Amino acid sequence: MVQNKENEHQDMTAEKEPVYSMDRLSEAFETSARRWELIVYPSLFAFIILAAYGFFLVYSLAKDVHYLAVSVDSNMTVLASNMQSVSDNMGHMTANIKVMSGHMAEINEKVGTLEPMLATIGSMDRSMGSMTQSTYIMRNDISRMNHNISRPMTFMNTFMPW
Repeated sequence: MVQNKENEHQDMTAEKEPVYSMDRLSEAFETSARRWELIVYPSLFAFIILAAYGFFLVYSLAKDVHYLAVSVDSNMTVLASNMQSVSDNMGHMTANIKVMSGHMAEINEKVGTLEPMLATIGSMDRSMGSMTQSTYIMRNDISRMNHNISRPMTFMNTFMPW
């Protein structure tokens, strides 16, 4: 009987031991799962928030690039029309410079014909200088003559009152 009780006790212990081990394993797994839930769920939530923010940033960047492309396109159209105007003005300027070049060639030829005249004008300048000098000498001579004529007249006026 003692043996029976011992066997029964061993049988019960043997039956409880696997159940107890499974309970312990289940509790350890649940504890580990709770720890992982404390890490994984907030991390998953943070990842979803960051993914949404990343999508928003990419969407904003795409919108800004689209706006930039439209702006550059419209500015390029205006620039192209202005460049056409600049090209036309350059054509007119080139034509005007060709005309000016022709006029400068004519002026150069005319200046070439003026060189003998310049020599003649130089000799005229020298002749005018000598004429001025002769006129100065004549003025001095007339002044002396005037002075000599006026002295006897004064002398005569004093003696002859009429």
